[in-house]
Formats: sequence, structure tokens, C-alpha cells
Amino acid sequence: MKLAEALQERSYLYRYIDQLNDRLRNNALVQEGEEPAENPEFLKKELDTSISRLSYLIARIQETNCKTIVDGKSLTQMIAEKDGLISKIAVYKDVAHEGSMTTHRARNTEIKIKSTISVASWHSEIDEMSKKLRLLDNQLQQSNWTTELIE
Repeated sequence: MKLAEALQERSYLYRYIDQLNDRLRNNALVQEGEEPAENPEFLKKELDTSISRLSYLIARIQETNCKTIVDGKSLTQMIAEKDGLISKIAVYKDVAHEGSMTTHRARNTEIKIKSTISVASWHSEIDEMSKKLRLLDNQLQQSNWTTELIE
């Protein structure tokens, strides 16, 4: 199994477990004399099986990410770098947006607000980081489809 397939299955299992949780709660109580729409014991077995599979996949994915090296970095390091870039870009965008806000004065007596940052410079850095993020994400996606999951 390729790493990308394991990641897709992990994503599916998270959604499926949420659905099973909802279905179990919807069938935990019924009016006396009525039958539940679905068998709670069957749903419980499905939940247990799905959680076991999810735990297995998470462990295999993490091990694979730690042991797979691309351009001198593990996939884990690349993922951490990607997460850091995403956070940094989000903050830089917020700051650049605030720095570009202008207030229109109705009268000369109103307080004038001016930016303390070079908005163009911040946008330039955002563009550079966004490009780096795209290239890093492409590299990760390619690795995910070419790397075998360590089982």
C-alpha cells in the first residue's frame, strides 16, 4: 500500500468513526416496544474495528514519515515545515491586511492613522513563502504516491 492510500484511508476512517458515533447515539434509546433503526451491537463492533484500523494506520504512517528521507529531510520534518509555513503565512496576511487599512478622514481634525510596516514588503514575503509552500506540498504529494507504507 502506498503512503497516499493510507492517508486517504485514515481520512475516511475519521469521517466514518464520526458517523458511527452519530448512528450509535441515534440508536441508544428507543421508545418502549419499539426497535432501534440499527443494531447498536453491530455499530459498536464496526466502531471498534474502525478505531483499531485507524490506530494501526496512524502508527504505520508516522513510522513511514519518520523513516522516509527526501532531499535530506524526513517526511515528518517536511510536514512540520509545511505546518510552520501555513501558520506564518496566515499571520503575515493578517498583519499585512491590518497595515493596509486606511481610514478616510472627514475633517482635518480627526486622528490620522498610518501604517508602521511596509505592506508591499510583507506581501512580497507572503508570495515567497506561498511559493515555497506550494513546492513543498508538491514534493510531499509526490513522495506520498511513490513511498510504500512501512508495515
